[in-house]
Amino acid sequence: MRMGSAGSSGREERLPLGAEEQLSGGDQTLELTGRHLKRLPGPVCALGSLQKLYISGTGLRELPEEIEGLRELRILALDFNKLEEVPEALCRLPRLTRLYLGSNRLFGLPAEFAQLQTLRCLWIENNYLYHFPRALLQMPALQSLQMGDNRLRALPGSLPRMTGLRGLWLYGNRFEEFPQPLLRMAQLHILDLDRNKIIDFPDLAHLKGLRLFSYDHNPVKAPPCVADTVTLVGDGAQELMEAREERLQSLREQEEQDEQEENGSEAMQGTLRNDSSLLEDAEGSFSALECSPEET
Repeated sequence: MRMGSAGSSGREERLPLGAEEQLSGGDQTLELTGRHLKRLPGPVCALGSLQKLYISGTGLRELPEEIEGLRELRILALDFNKLEEVPEALCRLPRLTRLYLGSNRLFGLPAEFAQLQTLRCLWIENNYLYHFPRALLQMPALQSLQMGDNRLRALPGSLPRMTGLRGLWLYGNRFEEFPQPLLRMAQLHILDLDRNKIIDFPDLAHLKGLRLFSYDHNPVKAPPCVADTVTLVGDGAQELMEAREERLQSLREQEEQDEQEENGSEAMQGTLRNDSSLLEDAEGSFSALECSPEET
C-alpha cells in the first residue's frame, strides 16, 4: 500500500517504514512514537479511516493543515514534542475524544479549540500556560483535564460552566490561594493541587461528589475539612483518615448495637403479644367450662 503525493524533492512521499505493516491487518491504529520525524508525512493525513494516532516524542514542531482529513480519529497523542501552537486544522477533527498535548511548548489554545465538542479527555500538562484557556469554558462535555506543571495563578470565575468535568489536575502551578471557583464544582471526583503555594484551605465538606483530593507539598498547617467519603493525600492526611476511620467504625458498631437492641425489643414485644393471646384463649376456655354446668 502506497499513499501520498510527490514531496518537495520530487520523490513520492510514503508512510514511515513499518507503518504500512501496522495498517495492513485492518487495525485502525498507527504508532509513530519515537520516530524522530521533522514533520508529519502527508500520507498519514490521507488515512481517512484512522482512529488512533500516536506521535509522541518525535520532535515535531508543527502539524500540517491536512491533518483535518483524519475524520474518524478518536485518539491523538502529540506529547513530548516541540509544538508551540495548536493549528486550527486540528480543531476540525469531528470525532476526537482524547488529545494528549503534554510536554510541548504551548502558551495557550486557539479560540477554534472549542469546536472539539466530542473531546472528553485533554492532557496539556508541562507547558507554558499562564492563563486558563478560555476555549475550554465552551466545552461542558470535557470530563478529564490534566493541567499540571504549568504557570497558572488563578482560575476563571466561569469555570463551573464546565459541568461535565470529573477530574482536574492542577499540581505544580503557582496558586497561592485556593481557587474560589472550585468551591462551586460539586461534580468533581478528583482534584489535585499538589506542589502549589497554598497556605490555607476553605471548608470543602459540601463538595459531595469529591472522592480524591491531593494537596501534598503545600505550606498548609492542617489537612482540609472534607466529607467522610473523600480520600486525602498530603501532610497529615494519614493521621486524619485513621482517626476518621476509628470514628466511623465506632459509629458502625453503635448502629449495630442499636439494631440488635431494637430487634431484641421487637422480639420481646412479640413474645408478650403471644403470651397475651394465650392468656385470652385460656380465659375463654375457663368461661366455657363455667357455663357448661348451667347449660346442662
